[in-house]
Amino acid sequence: MKPVLAFCCALLLAPSALAAETLKYVALVDGGKQAGEQTVSVGDDGTTRVDFIFKDNGRGPELKEEFRLRADGTYDRYQVKGASTFGAPVDETFTRDGNTGTWKSTSDSGNHAFTGTALYTPLGGTPASMSVALAALAKRPDGKLPLVPSGTLTQRIVTSMDITSGKKMQTVDLVALTGIGFTPSFVWVTRGAEPRLFAYIYPGFLQLIEDGWQGSANALEARQKTAEREALVALQQRLAHPLPGTTLIRNARVFDSEKAVLGAASDVVVRDGRILSVSPVGQSRVAADNVVDAGNRVLLPGLYDMHVHAGAWEGGLHLAAGVTSARDMGNDNATLQQLMAEEKDGTLMHPRVIPAGYIEGQSPHSSQGGFVVKDLAGAKQAIDWYAEHGYPQIKIYNSFPKEILRDTTAYAHQRGIRVSGHVPAFLRAQDVVEQGYDEIQHINQVMLNFFVTPETDTRTLARFYLVADRTDALDFDSKPVQDFIALLAEKQIVIDPTLATFEFIHQREGQLSPIVADVADHLPPDVQRGRRAAEMDIPDDATGARYKRSFDKLVEFTGRMYRAGVPLVAGTDELPGFTLQRELELYVQAGLTPAQALQVATWNGAKYSRTLDDAGSIVAGKRADLVLVDGDPTKDIADIRKLALVIKGGRAYYPAEIHDALGIAPFAPAIKVQPAR
Repeated sequence: MKPVLAFCCALLLAPSALAAETLKYVALVDGGKQAGEQTVSVGDDGTTRVDFIFKDNGRGPELKEEFRLRADGTYDRYQVKGASTFGAPVDETFTRDGNTGTWKSTSDSGNHAFTGTALYTPLGGTPASMSVALAALAKRPDGKLPLVPSGTLTQRIVTSMDITSGKKMQTVDLVALTGIGFTPSFVWVTRGAEPRLFAYIYPGFLQLIEDGWQGSANALEARQKTAEREALVALQQRLAHPLPGTTLIRNARVFDSEKAVLGAASDVVVRDGRILSVSPVGQSRVAADNVVDAGNRVLLPGLYDMHVHAGAWEGGLHLAAGVTSARDMGNDNATLQQLMAEEKDGTLMHPRVIPAGYIEGQSPHSSQGGFVVKDLAGAKQAIDWYAEHGYPQIKIYNSFPKEILRDTTAYAHQRGIRVSGHVPAFLRAQDVVEQGYDEIQHINQVMLNFFVTPETDTRTLARFYLVADRTDALDFDSKPVQDFIALLAEKQIVIDPTLATFEFIHQREGQLSPIVADVADHLPPDVQRGRRAAEMDIPDDATGARYKRSFDKLVEFTGRMYRAGVPLVAGTDELPGFTLQRELELYVQAGLTPAQALQVATWNGAKYSRTLDDAGSIVAGKRADLVLVDGDPTKDIADIRKLALVIKGGRAYYPAEIHDALGIAPFAPAIKVQPAR
């Protein structure tokens, strides 16, 4: 469920440079398939009008925008209307009258008293809407552009590249922008007195580029990946603290993830990235080079996030939340292979990645990435590639041909690969279980079992709205529901519910996303604001109340599955780190004890990713992936946010230090590794 609007806040364009003409951009996925476009035109009256559409994986925004600029390049008036990725209405305006600016969106409103140049940052705008910032920033002698409602935008040129198209040639610069979100945003811009966006590239997923220059997109992406890699190496060098020799973690209460109980205080010794011993306090006879005084705090195995779409810049948020292993559930294969190699050689700050090979079927709704196949021969070829590259699992997606599903799962099992995924369109969850699935992703894919007909196309937004509309009225004690849960338990079908992600089905405009509601005061103001925007179209209070009851029943259903013996794994598919913490809270709300929720995020993660021999518990010989908590999450699951130290292999990370680097107020003081005396 990778968001497709996240990039909009990073894109820059200088409409005043367009004169009275139209500039077109094309959005490309899967190395060249067009999935959208943006046209920007400036009228004789100075008004810029933008049409933007992006559709991939059966969803995406459609927006119309117009604005006028002041002499300093900031907005005099602005408006955007349309629909967001999941269909929520977008309706936002900003006007400036003298030194007073007023804005109103579907989720917030406010006023700002201007004392100089400052740029309003639209909440639901197109790529071009935020791009005005580049021209305004270029006019600032101090290189800093104040933002409204909050923040300051800065930039630096990272690299440059000469490109050609036919007889045309130009030099474009890769610019890193800071001041919005947690990490830098990278954009390619033209040179000149008023620079404008040339291309925005999200490596492995999206290329938005000026029409006519599509042939340069791959070269730009390759150069950008090299430049980003250098920045990420520097970040790892600054925030990762090597653990040479032997390290003693003294007086820690060790969580037994196999039994879901908290043990007595122990000493844990690690060396060369491995756990050397676990013994009662004071009984270790190993000479230590480094010491961690745990002070009777809780020590957990490293957590697993079992549903991510790995990106290189997300590692800090993961590690600061104690996530040392992450299962990738769909990616560009070449991009993921490179990311995994960089993590393994220690140059990238990121959890270990367990890859699930992505296989989609050809259709107008196809999600791109991995392999897109049309027949069994293609599916087998994809499975062979994944088997040869060490993937323990595949993930089947919405448009996969249902006619070849049974044979595909059988062939995957023959190659020793687990099978998971969405439920392909025109099938039910019960069908895929009977045809060989080992695991199902997302609670909505499970629940659609009771709502779809053979004609229901779940490649559309119906896969979200059906669940929001109808779960409230579903009788969980009815025989069809009970029989289905019994089938899941009998066959030990693993469920990856991603409950926290699906809280978007009841979030109303102006309400903070439940993922961040309890931690909002720790987050940058622009992140808080963005998390008040709804994703679903909830037209009235009655609908909102029904959608909320439906979500509560999704939580209840998850608890019922667990108590019936259906295995769970903790995945997110959303904001790294914070979403996993919220996911575990929802498991407790579903009736699991906090210790059982932690077991799901540790032991189960290792078991069902086939890494249990090497991780998932604090046992001599396993990897030294360890999380020290300044609290007791076995009693209060919210304490999982209070992390004092994370060890991943041979390196220590201090969550407070990482959070500070990302503009987040820390949750607990760091407990640092000290030289032994």
